[in-house]
Amino acid sequence: MPPARATPVNATAAALLGLLHAGPMTGGQLVAAAGERFGSFFAVTRSQVYRELPVLAEAGLLKLGKVGARASQQYAITAAGRRSFKAWLADDGGVDAVRSPLVLRILHAGTLTAKQRAQLVGASREAYAERLVAARAAARGEGDPYKKAVADFVVAHLRAMLKLLDAIPGE
Repeated sequence: MPPARATPVNATAAALLGLLHAGPMTGGQLVAAAGERFGSFFAVTRSQVYRELPVLAEAGLLKLGKVGARASQQYAITAAGRRSFKAWLADDGGVDAVRSPLVLRILHAGTLTAKQRAQLVGASREAYAERLVAARAAARGEGDPYKKAVADFVVAHLRAMLKLLDAIPGE
């Protein structure tokens, strides 16, 4: 019998499949885990998660697990889901596109008042500076070389965002 083929998945689906390798989770647990594990470089919204889960289940990449409190549904990865995730990981992937709501806001900040622009830049700078402190601590403590490389990337990204914010002239 020939080996089963992997079902192609998008990056959001792959993110969920990757998280489910740790064990069954509900949609809410997946949203929280995504934010914690890779929210600093790959955003997954609640609506994306809840839109993707039934599609993955229908494709046979997930199976339904226990129903929990308030009718929350657990999902578990299947063997087909593991194959699809591994195929997605091994794909060359191409070049990433930057998707930053802050960069988009800055691009169009000329339509704001001077006070609104100052608020946007100031609040963003404060938030990125706080995140940078936490990211540096996480990077220092990471022992796995792949996770360390990602942690170092997060630090560099946060520093680049602060550099962008610092390049905006005050009014």
